[in-house]
Amino acid sequence: MSGDIAPVHDPCIIKANGLYHVFCTGHEGEGSGLIPWRTSPDLEHWELKGPLFPTIPAWAKEAVPGTRGMWAPDIAFFNNRYHLWYSCSTFGSNRSVIGLATNATLDPDSPDYGWQDRGLVIESHAEDDFNAIDSNHIEDREGNHWLSLGSFWSGLKLLPMDPRTGKPPAGNREIRSLASRPVPDRAPGAIEAPFMIERDGYYYLFASFDYCCRGESSSYYIVVGRARDVAGPFAGQDGRSMMDGYGTLLLRGDRDFRGPGHNAFLRDDGADYLVYHAYDAGQDGLATLRISPVTWTPDGWPTVTL
Repeated sequence: MSGDIAPVHDPCIIKANGLYHVFCTGHEGEGSGLIPWRTSPDLEHWELKGPLFPTIPAWAKEAVPGTRGMWAPDIAFFNNRYHLWYSCSTFGSNRSVIGLATNATLDPDSPDYGWQDRGLVIESHAEDDFNAIDSNHIEDREGNHWLSLGSFWSGLKLLPMDPRTGKPPAGNREIRSLASRPVPDRAPGAIEAPFMIERDGYYYLFASFDYCCRGESSSYYIVVGRARDVAGPFAGQDGRSMMDGYGTLLLRGDRDFRGPGHNAFLRDDGADYLVYHAYDAGQDGLATLRISPVTWTPDGWPTVTL
């Protein structure tokens, strides 16, 4: 790939009107701003369009004192609108919020273009056993909408979502557990960044293990499990449960690109792609956009080459 592919951290992707759009984590006063936006006509040549937002929403700053970024976006299109979820937190804390913004179009030249912040989706506090960041939307086979989330603490979670609002339905905020990573003598367990897809009767749950954000020293890697139901139980290819910290290894770094993780998934004209960041050892560990084709084994497991 070429063009504006770095710095990119925690990417998500969507295709609209023949153009690919990538959004990623951003910080106030740093780099490309809050939720940097890149586009490409072909998945190879990328152009930075600028930040989506000029400032962090006031409600999020009030809820999470000291927050300086809008992290880990996820994007989906339904009900004739683009829905973009984002997270606000501080590093190492589970005083966190997930917010939502919507837009009628991704064409900035359209008179209908404009991101509208819809406020709080879910929050977590110090007394909670989960962390409200790293959200991902999925619509199941029956047409129900869900949001997975989670970073460290007791692991990855799933909650129902009302497609009319993009938020949990009133009166039904049940939080279910999808995966965890109990590690003796170390808490919380290093698991985060869920992403879910459905394929051939299975739901696949992708997750990132170990540690990001350390440049060339990052130890991130991606695992996957699958289940017949959107709420699990998820297991790797060997049958061991993701609730016990297992999963099938999908992608690990090499000498050139370290710590691949926080993936999204793109389905495009019959082809599948894993979209993620990795730390470029040739650029002092710069977080860089990576896109890898996905192939599937005869028994239905994804394989990816860095």
